[in-house]
Amino acid sequence: MRILFIGFFVGLLAACSDNSSVKKEIVNVDALYKKYPDSVPFIIAHGNKMVDKYNFNAALKDGAKAYRMQPNNLDARFLYAMALNNRASRTVSDVINAQKHFQFIVKKEPKNLKALIALSSTYSQQGDYEKAFKYINSVLKIDKHYRDAYIMKGTIYLSLGNNKLAKSSYQTALDQDPDFYEAALRLGLIYQSEKDPYCIEYFITATQLKPNDIEALYNLAFAYQEFNKNEEALATYRLMYKKDPSFAPSLFQQGYIKQFNQNQSDSAQFYYERCLANEPRYVEAWHNLGMIFESKGDKLEAIKYYKNAVKYNKDFELSKTAITRLAK
Repeated sequence: MRILFIGFFVGLLAACSDNSSVKKEIVNVDALYKKYPDSVPFIIAHGNKMVDKYNFNAALKDGAKAYRMQPNNLDARFLYAMALNNRASRTVSDVINAQKHFQFIVKKEPKNLKALIALSSTYSQQGDYEKAFKYINSVLKIDKHYRDAYIMKGTIYLSLGNNKLAKSSYQTALDQDPDFYEAALRLGLIYQSEKDPYCIEYFITATQLKPNDIEALYNLAFAYQEFNKNEEALATYRLMYKKDPSFAPSLFQQGYIKQFNQNQSDSAQFYYERCLANEPRYVEAWHNLGMIFESKGDKLEAIKYYKNAVKYNKDFELSKTAITRLAK
């Protein structure tokens, strides 16, 4: 059986400031953050930077500190609630707590669009889509071009399994902000899940928006591979390797294409071995090397590679089955 490493990268929705003048003023926020560790504005600025990077655990640390120091500071409260609501290890209690903070902010600032969308996301996580849409629609009444409102709609529709409306919402978000990388990536992933080669166009857009982003490049390369555009896939994987030699999947997938799509087992072996030099725990590479040696009739060598796969993953059934079969 063929082994194919499939990577789906899922982006998180985070409200980010579009105020470029503020960004220019705080060009060295890390240095200021270290120099003035008790300055609430710099703590908030650093926390927002962590939000932009989706590092919500670091943002939570900053948000909690800023909120303790200035509980009446709405920016500090918002940062704290954002981190609570978006971190991967959030609990039901975290979402409820964040919701209360967002409600407090909205009561003070009824036209705070970022807070309204964030509040909507808490209801969405609780499965209360009626209230979630209520806040989204209130945002669109204030500003029908507000990008993140359409992103929130798309996220809800996606969770409801309505790909058609999800795509429409994400496309509208991209229309409002053609530089919005996350919308392009999400659209590509939806089309890819539908086995629609149109996903390639969105992944190309994502790579144009972030040329050095390995996530975008991987999704593009894998889409090329999935739709039998092998040369384009190989070229993109090679580009990925130049940008990040430590990213082992770019080597593994080149080996996979050589082995299964182009029937070039020697070239495949070369890439698998380079992949394993980078990441010895890559069990799929060990297994596929075993397949290459088994196809050549070298059962002892094949078993050695299959055993290495099991060594790193004792539950890897394909290699365990292969060992049992060859042992007989």
